[in-house]
Amino acid sequence: MKSHESEEMYLETILLLKQRRANVRSIDVCEELGYAKSSVSRAVGLLHKKGYIAIDAAGDITLTASGQEKAAGVYERHRVITKALMAVGAEKELAESNACRIEHVISDDMFEILKKYVERL
Repeated sequence: MKSHESEEMYLETILLLKQRRANVRSIDVCEELGYAKSSVSRAVGLLHKKGYIAIDAAGDITLTASGQEKAAGVYERHRVITKALMAVGAEKELAESNACRIEHVISDDMFEILKKYVERL
């Protein structure tokens, strides 16, 4: 993977796929993200090596406790930022696409401010 951002994106994608289906494999991640099999295979290998995911003999991917925690945090940031951007007038699609970029660079302090704002909506 090229960066911390892509690691988080893969974990978030696996989390979201797991919410929609019982079994998630690398091919599902490829289809969801529109990435080449080789790129996803490399990323999945690195996530496994870092202990964020487990892969069984059938190729089913599951998040480990640390992977689940990290993915849930990224997804929370995504949801909160999307909601905040929509609250100030952005259409859902625009808010979603910008939230994907912002969630990786926003400071913890700024995120907490946005989270408190969104909770009051």
